[in-house]
Amino acid sequence: MTHDRTTSEDSRYERGRAALARIDGRGGEKVVAALADIAPDFARYLIEFPFGDIYCRPGLDLRSREIATIAALAALGNAAPQLKVHIAAGLNVGLTRTEIVEILMQMAVYAGFPAALNGLFAAKEVFAAAPDTSDGA
Repeated sequence: MTHDRTTSEDSRYERGRAALARIDGRGGEKVVAALADIAPDFARYLIEFPFGDIYCRPGLDLRSREIATIAALAALGNAAPQLKVHIAAGLNVGLTRTEIVEILMQMAVYAGFPAALNGLFAAKEVFAAAPDTSDGA
């Protein structure tokens, strides 16, 4: 039984690594690498659960999942580093800059102006560092 569990955990990990690379690219890998010396088990959990289990579920495409993630992280108001990674991921999976700005503006209604402003400033930083291949917004 342990062997089956290990095989299952390994496939979750491999599925998670593939999803992480597809969604977050280098940004996700940097987060995982930064955890290697302090909490390697947490890095594995981060790959297995969100990316190996949740992001790989049917029902929502990656674009929709990133819309939800960007909105949630912006609404939290205290997750700027994670928000920046997921704004970049949103661009990676096909969101335009205009769509990301609209998602963040929507947060003013439900999470308040400070959360929306912080999100917009995070997006501005990500956009400045990324080539504009979308709609020029």
